[in-house]
Amino acid sequence: MDAAGVDAFNAAPDDELAAQLQACLAVPRWVGAVLAGRPYPDRTALQERAASLAADLGDDEVEAALARHPRIGERPTGGGTEARWSRAEQSGVDPADDEVRAALRDGNAAYEERFGHVFLVRAAGRSSADILALLHERLRNDPGTERLVVRDQLGQIAALRLSALLDRLAAEAR
Repeated sequence: MDAAGVDAFNAAPDDELAAQLQACLAVPRWVGAVLAGRPYPDRTALQERAASLAADLGDDEVEAALARHPRIGERPTGGGTEARWSRAEQSGVDPADDEVRAALRDGNAAYEERFGHVFLVRAAGRSSADILALLHERLRNDPGTERLVVRDQLGQIAALRLSALLDRLAAEAR
């Protein structure tokens, strides 16, 4: 299955694949560099290249990518790939729990006041309690440390989304 996904990735037209990569990480330079690295011999090589590029994002690129992410607890309603992935990633956050919603709203506001941008965390596989604990922990970071953490979180999200893209391409190739 891994080979089929990478083979389909390598063979996909640039314009179609660019739009799908944009949903993984909304940074044009990252998208272009991932595309330019084709053909990839295997999934590991592709994921390592994507991770290396994500780790090298500039501050302006991080800000642009952050603008595409909803606040934790505020799931997007659109039907596009990026919105579907975001909803799935936040599935551990119970939107019906008023206490959690209030804590996230207050935490998001405090974070945005301190750092000037949305709180970003790889939510996939994390519970509301985990996310709230990370939010409170990260509020203690200085801005430089938090920039590094945010860049890392963007990379983790991109890696998960890229893996989902490869899985989908493999399934479609069958």
